Amino acid sequence: MTPQIELKPEKKLIGQRMKMSYADYKIGSLWGRFMPRHREIKNIVSNDLIGLTLYTKTHFSSFSPANEFEKWATIEVSQIDQVPEGMENYSFPGGLYALFQYRGSSTEIARFYQEIFTIWLPSSEFELDDRPHVEVLGALYKNNDPASEEEIWIPIKRP
Repeated sequence: MTPQIELKPEKKLIGQRMKMSYADYKIGSLWGRFMPRHREIKNIVSNDLIGLTLYTKTHFSSFSPANEFEKWATIEVSQIDQVPEGMENYSFPGGLYALFQYRGSSTEIARFYQEIFTIWLPSSEFELDDRPHVEVLGALYKNNDPASEEEIWIPIKRP
């Protein structure tokens, strides 16, 4: 498990968001609302879908499966002047990220994340930063397929 360390630029995103917790994980509902309408978005930069997770500053230090966070289902755009009704824009701040390539079913991804946070991060020269966590669902992403591939970005900083 060796990620690429990259400085990611700011991005303009349009999508939908929902509050949830790991105890009440509604990711299927969020993407289920977004996917039928994502073609309404104008000025799309790429077909990659971008999932964001916005955690509170204390989410990991006082972790509980009931802690709420905000999930976004988005797509990158060049301009945010035309936001479809029922959607919002989000200005992704960019910054330093550890990029992991995940291959496998989305039902098995929790174990991969656990390895990132319990093995890789503590033994790395970095610490977790308070910025969005990102999942890039590109052309090789296939929901619940063992051959699916996605990119996971973990926000990091030097201590």
